[in-house]
Amino acid sequence: MILATWNVNSISVRIPHLISWLQQHQPDVLCIQETKVEDTKFPIDKIREIGYEAVFHGQKSYNGVAIISKLPMDKVEKTFRETPELDQARFIKAEIEGNVILNAYIPNGSYVGSDKYEYKLEWFSALRNYLNENQDSSKPVLLCGDFNVAPEDRDIYNPDRHRGEVMCSEQEREALSVIRDWGFVDAFRMHEEQTGHFTWWDYRLLGFKRKMGFRIDHIYVTESLAGKCKRSWIDIEPRKLDRPSDHTPLVAEFN
Repeated sequence: MILATWNVNSISVRIPHLISWLQQHQPDVLCIQETKVEDTKFPIDKIREIGYEAVFHGQKSYNGVAIISKLPMDKVEKTFRETPELDQARFIKAEIEGNVILNAYIPNGSYVGSDKYEYKLEWFSALRNYLNENQDSSKPVLLCGDFNVAPEDRDIYNPDRHRGEVMCSEQEREALSVIRDWGFVDAFRMHEEQTGHFTWWDYRLLGFKRKMGFRIDHIYVTESLAGKCKRSWIDIEPRKLDRPSDHTPLVAEFN
């Protein structure tokens, strides 16, 4: 099984890139974030035309998540009780061949100390409560998405420049570690220990061209899946396209 996660930053704008990437790489499952469309406008027909199915949870102009799969999906959930704001489309869950797939889009947080920053920390806490009450770490559970946190200094192109800022602050890193401590392993870091591997580059600073990136998209797996994870990699090619998302796909392959 090949699974990927990708913040597409508007599926309406990026649908040609998405369809092309699916056709070229043929992942079994792709979790996407920031679809930015209501469910009635999700391009399900174009996805079905190339042999995939999708479940999705969207809203107008903001947020939005979806799971695209070649394989049958069941037990779909589009929110959870612990979520701080239930009207925010930031979470979707499905079960695929006995594996629990959780796709999340964590709030950005704006800047350290802001109301949006506190909301981000609340969201992490709510997610951990959801895991405690609804999932079992002894079973195959995969949590992926845009977490808007670079876990370590090696996940930032220049950690000294950004130390203490949003996406790099100690509180955010601690909140993310609480999620991982539930029973997850970082699939990418199982296979790559070096710095210089990023999934997001800021448009405004020409970040991709200047190699100014952050690794803020992650695939976390419980031990039963970690033992089957053959490799994990970041595909930077979509970030080179015209009108790209500011993120690029993160992929993991399982035996």
